[in-house]
Amino acid sequence: MVVAQFLNWIDTAKVSERAAAAAALARAYLRDDIPFEDRCAADAALTFLLDDPSWKVRQALAEALSVSHHAPAQVIAALAADQPNVAEIVLARSPVLNDTDLIDRIASGGEKAQSAIATRPRLSMAVAAAMAEVGTAEACRQMLLNEGALIAGLSYRRLAERHGDDGGVREAMLADPRLPPDCRHTLLMKVGEALKDSPLVIALMGAARAGRITRDACLKASITLVDGTSPAEQGALVEHLRIRGDLTPGFILRAVALGKIDFFGAVLVSLTGQASQRVRPLLAAGRNGAISALFRVAGLPRSMDTVLLTALAIWREVANGKRVAGAQEVTWLMLKAINAAPGQSGPDEDCREVATMLKAIHLEELRANARGHALAIAAA
Repeated sequence: MVVAQFLNWIDTAKVSERAAAAAALARAYLRDDIPFEDRCAADAALTFLLDDPSWKVRQALAEALSVSHHAPAQVIAALAADQPNVAEIVLARSPVLNDTDLIDRIASGGEKAQSAIATRPRLSMAVAAAMAEVGTAEACRQMLLNEGALIAGLSYRRLAERHGDDGGVREAMLADPRLPPDCRHTLLMKVGEALKDSPLVIALMGAARAGRITRDACLKASITLVDGTSPAEQGALVEHLRIRGDLTPGFILRAVALGKIDFFGAVLVSLTGQASQRVRPLLAAGRNGAISALFRVAGLPRSMDTVLLTALAIWREVANGKRVAGAQEVTWLMLKAINAAPGQSGPDEDCREVATMLKAIHLEELRANARGHALAIAAA
């Protein structure tokens, strides 16, 4: 009878009164001690209120029902499809909405609806995949900031493809510790492309110099990325670099010179097709002849054999505690092995390109170490 009186009264009530009454009715419906008949009547009344001409009434319903598992499904479904300031409330909170409901709203809703879903306390991989596939850049950025979102590696890759050129999405992805290393590399390349094509950068240093500097910066960033890649993910990163055409002899030379031997092992596994159980023991303790044969299978140029074998021998000694050395010393000894160190007569013709790349790496290490020494003196 109370509900009947409510329905008779609501036609003449003011908007503010209807909104307050709607909220009170919704809270009453959610109580455990309400009789079955009254609950059925309240259910009907709440459904009736969905047709109220004022969004404030429907918003009051959304606020009252949005956090309950016991809210009427038909009411929540209607509110989720309402105008944004109503729908956002239930899309962001309601536990009644399942993955299918959320995916439907991602596909049919606008940016505000998608962003509301992106901020839910928990998003399944299926919902995150739908968001990565059709979500706007801002909605995807919100999802990336949500630690409760379970995002699959494939979804990260789709996000990089669709929104990697968006600064906000790119920043959120690079700050996400869950980001797979191949996606991180893709985004680093996009940052480089953005800088290279920037009118300001071109005006300051010219297109050719800007392209050269950004290429060098991307190469260094890619090498640094190896340090943050777990052994289990190194194979995927190698494949990504190979498919992109970034797994060049110069990249491999730099990785070995800087002591990324585990990564080098993953590179050889990929390039030769041989098992890791064969490749890694060879790098750790194999004879030079066997390792050179492995290089041939991998397609590495013969001109790199001497410097790579020299670096491997030094890093073995470092790993076994027989020597203390860093990249600066290793690169100098690599240059010395091909007669390209300062004071030597110079490398053979076939090693000149390798020597040029090594000299650049050696000078970078000299500068980095000198800078670190200067900072240490200043801090003392």
